[in-house]
Amino acid sequence: MADFDLHIRNGTIVDGTRAPRFRGDLWIKDGRIAQIGGRASGSVEQEIDATGHIVAPGFIDLHTHYDGQIRWDPYCTGSGWHGVTTVAFGNCGFGFAPVQPEFRERAMLSMTRNEAIPLPALQEGMPWDWETFPEFLDSFDRTPKGVNCATYLPMGPLMIYVMGLEAAKTREATPSEREEMRRLLHEGMDAGCLGFSFQRLGPNSAQADFDGSPNVTDTMSDEEVFNLARVLRERDEGTIQVLIAENGGGSEPRPGGRSSDREFQEELAAISGRPILYNFVPVNPVKPDFHVEIMEWIAECNRKGLRMYGHGFTVRSGYGIILDGWNLYDVSPAWRELTTGTFDEQMRKVADPKLREWLRREQDENPDLAQGQLAAGGPPHQLRVRSTGGNDELEKYVGKSIGRIAKEEGKHIIDVMLDLSMAGNLQVEFVQPEFPHNPEYSAALYNDSPYIIPGLSDGGAHTKFISFASWTTDMLAWLVRDEKTMTLEEAHYRLSALPAHVMGFRDRGVLREGAAADIVVYDLDRLDIEPRWVGNIEHDLPAGEWRRNQRAIGYKSIIVNGQVTFEDGECTGATPGALLRQGAASHEP
Repeated sequence: MADFDLHIRNGTIVDGTRAPRFRGDLWIKDGRIAQIGGRASGSVEQEIDATGHIVAPGFIDLHTHYDGQIRWDPYCTGSGWHGVTTVAFGNCGFGFAPVQPEFRERAMLSMTRNEAIPLPALQEGMPWDWETFPEFLDSFDRTPKGVNCATYLPMGPLMIYVMGLEAAKTREATPSEREEMRRLLHEGMDAGCLGFSFQRLGPNSAQADFDGSPNVTDTMSDEEVFNLARVLRERDEGTIQVLIAENGGGSEPRPGGRSSDREFQEELAAISGRPILYNFVPVNPVKPDFHVEIMEWIAECNRKGLRMYGHGFTVRSGYGIILDGWNLYDVSPAWRELTTGTFDEQMRKVADPKLREWLRREQDENPDLAQGQLAAGGPPHQLRVRSTGGNDELEKYVGKSIGRIAKEEGKHIIDVMLDLSMAGNLQVEFVQPEFPHNPEYSAALYNDSPYIIPGLSDGGAHTKFISFASWTTDMLAWLVRDEKTMTLEEAHYRLSALPAHVMGFRDRGVLREGAAADIVVYDLDRLDIEPRWVGNIEHDLPAGEWRRNQRAIGYKSIIVNGQVTFEDGECTGATPGALLRQGAASHEP
């Protein structure tokens, strides 16, 4: 029997602590780092020559929706392709536990709308051998995994499980219902969940339910959240993930009753005493000071003793838009009406002159809508036609923007987009044009604040429109290598150590002796994304469903718990991933 399982030789080690890089060797035994540097005597089962390569902690992606995909894809790709060795899901208050058997189909329908996960893939790929949250974790523990996984307890399923769907959407919980939700959260925490998650986006939710109505948490009262926050206070453990409308701290009353969303979050942090992961902090090309103002608020929270962290969004990857299933203009009531329903219902709506008039008027008169569209694929006039949905008569439009076609044909941009979509059976593909991103602003999210974690891949969600799981590769290749606006040491601290600290992942996020051997070995000079902007369409989901993918270039080895899962981009078939219950593996790797 070999003394070591794996020897990574002659690499440039960046350990994730912000310490300067150094040249050295690393040895692994039984899933853990046995030695870093020096000379180790003894036999080795496998060796990786890392000459000219970076050796660093595997990346941690805290915002994914692989709740269903992990059941058929052990590696949670695309994240798994791009060096991610640990993912967290159950985000935004969405998920599949606790769920009564009779509500399973409705739970999947919700995810087909708010996270745009294809229903046939879920129906074929989900085993549904659980009802309660502890049963869900036990089932998940039995599932082969090529990455480490952890999950929040999502508030949406919890409220529905206790109150029923109609009641959860129309009234506050009773005292006995709140007590039951507290009991179930305690039960979930005992079983190993990370804490709880929710979104609250108001009555015009940008992530609506299957029927176009707000999700149960979108309009809930403050007290529903504070009720669960007190559980974390009692236990002094757990994290709360929040996706919330950003009103800039203004005075307009919000759904829960506080004068602003920020006031509510500050009170939530005070009541829970636990970290709040605020989603999200983007760099807005129209408002270059937008992220700075949010960063200052987060810093002020921490100065007051409130443990507030922000999730930065800086990936350069565009949207491909096909109206069949499109939901990312849902902030608009008119667009939400248009894109809700079956295929036949949507085809009728696309042709409806009254609905078209509503869309035209809203587009022309509502500047806030344009801002929302800019964050989700771009306003329609900017979109370009990339494919025709199989209608050869539309080939003359390929490569043209909707705005240009509108001018040439004397039409409103809404009519151009809908006419083309209808002619292509809602399968005409529009792509967001690539636009300049500001590397100084993007790097400032991380260089100028100790409280901002990069990420927000939304992995597993909106897969027909985006492939943001490339964010790790993009961050290193763009901000570190090409623009030099961020050091390699700072990048790896943000990619691994800081998210591990916030989430309480023990023995992960840094390279040190005794830590779990989650490691990436990559060539910084070759690191790249293929394709660069909008992901390719690939039919690789259950039931023949498709998604957009961006592959990674430049990773020599991706290692999870001491086993190589990808070698030069090829999957090895190893499934050494662990379920992290309260931050620790449920079994030894």
